[in-house]
Amino acid sequence: MSHRFSFLLEIPAASPEEAHRHFASKLAFETDPADVHLDLERKTADFTLVDVRSAEAYADMHIPGAIHITARGIHESSVAPLRGKLVVVYCWSISCNGSTRAAAKLSALGIQVKEMIGGLDAWVREGYPVEGRLPQGTSFDDYLRKHHA
Repeated sequence: MSHRFSFLLEIPAASPEEAHRHFASKLAFETDPADVHLDLERKTADFTLVDVRSAEAYADMHIPGAIHITARGIHESSVAPLRGKLVVVYCWSISCNGSTRAAAKLSALGIQVKEMIGGLDAWVREGYPVEGRLPQGTSFDDYLRKHHA
């Protein structure tokens, strides 16, 4: 009997203990729209939600309660109000690394931070509310194309 090559098994799976350390560590750095929404709705977690996209994009549409600081605008004085708080950052979508850049800068300045995976795109696709001046009748995909053109 011939054995066929497996891409899945080319690198063996981690032990359950290693897998637990990895996934628990990953959750220390990331959160998702469902958890953010639930905690905002229930007011069960003390965190500050930060939209790191452009000022125009934030004005057009953002998660209710989010404040705005661009990733490039993160510096010692702009993060002073965030000291001692957990910050959750988000950007456009899974293909945008603005929130990763922001999280790196915030953590370098001593701010505790998590990244919301999927960004605003995942938030909207989950059906959660947004606020801003988004033109009525504009789909989120069309809006993304406009801002990433």
